[in-house]
Amino acid sequence: MPAALYALALGGFGIGLTEFVIMGLLPDVSADFGVTETVAGYLISGYALSVAVGAIAMTAALSRVPRKRALLLLMVLFIAGNLLCALAPTYAMTMVGRVVAALCHGAFFGIGAVVAADLVPAHRRAGAISIMFAGLTVANVLGVPLGTFLGQAAGWRSTFGAITVVGALGLVGIALLVPATAHRSTGSVLSEFRIFRERQVWLSMAVTVLGYGGMFGAFSYIAFTLTEVSGFDSAAVPWLLVVFGLGMVAGNAVGGRAADRDLVRSLTAVLGVLTAVLALFALTASSPVATVVALVLMGGFGFATVPALQTRIMRYADAAPTLGSGANIAAFNVGNAFGAWAAGLALAAGAGYTSPLWVGAAITLAGLGVLVVATRVRGGERVRVPALVRA
Repeated sequence: MPAALYALALGGFGIGLTEFVIMGLLPDVSADFGVTETVAGYLISGYALSVAVGAIAMTAALSRVPRKRALLLLMVLFIAGNLLCALAPTYAMTMVGRVVAALCHGAFFGIGAVVAADLVPAHRRAGAISIMFAGLTVANVLGVPLGTFLGQAAGWRSTFGAITVVGALGLVGIALLVPATAHRSTGSVLSEFRIFRERQVWLSMAVTVLGYGGMFGAFSYIAFTLTEVSGFDSAAVPWLLVVFGLGMVAGNAVGGRAADRDLVRSLTAVLGVLTAVLALFALTASSPVATVVALVLMGGFGFATVPALQTRIMRYADAAPTLGSGANIAAFNVGNAFGAWAAGLALAAGAGYTSPLWVGAAITLAGLGVLVVATRVRGGERVRVPALVRA
């Protein structure tokens, strides 16, 4: 694979840290600012909603900028947002920093996915996209636990200071390794929005919102599930996040290869199994051993959806792949915000710390249903629903 893919993965690593590390730090943020767990969780949903807005707005705004230059500009914005979080003395300023950093997230992965796909032959595109998204998975295996350790030892703001440094390294990596091209939009910005006339584009985004949002909603409050239900000490949370991240790494790699072989069948199977995993996790969360196994499976099947979901929308948005890719990144983060919000409602209602898992299972099942409908509407790609889903 071209070295440029690994430069994109480096940028994704920094962005992945920003997105996910806050989950391990929520108890610290909640205590520091004197806010409830649900209010602290708004730093997750607020980030996700800002990604959703930025994914389309920033991608459209940069449509006439050469892709490498656009990626560099987005990394500068990312660095500025995380520096603000590192220096923020109040909850409100922290939220502002999260919003600023989030604005670059969707456009970076949207543009980066198109760059990655263009670097390889058509039959290897999902695999190339999975390498770019590997930065997110490595962030979970290495960065998030280390960031959580750092936050617990030196204060959570120090973690965002470290992420700022990682962002600077990512900026250098992209500048040195990603080839400069003249690729940009040749039509008007408004003309690119014609892709939204395609029904499958909307259905693809709906599958993304629900299929990935369910897993993210379950994961958003995982620190509380692990400590309050499974009985782990808070010091064990970073190590358990490593377990989750290992599952993500494996799932991302396998999901990319499976999607290159059979996009529809692989995505259908993964969403079905993920629904079952979340439900079983909720039933067995009181067992530490079962929890560890469930974390691996949740990370693996949750992130196995990503290359397939991104490839699916690019297939139907071929008239404006960069905007379509960015729109699907927006859909990922609408799903993140929706999942975190729904899980937060369950917690606020007193449903207990396993309720986010049940909420996540229900949302993912809805995503599977939309995928089956979309496949049948498409006509030429009908699939048999796995027995697991029918049971």
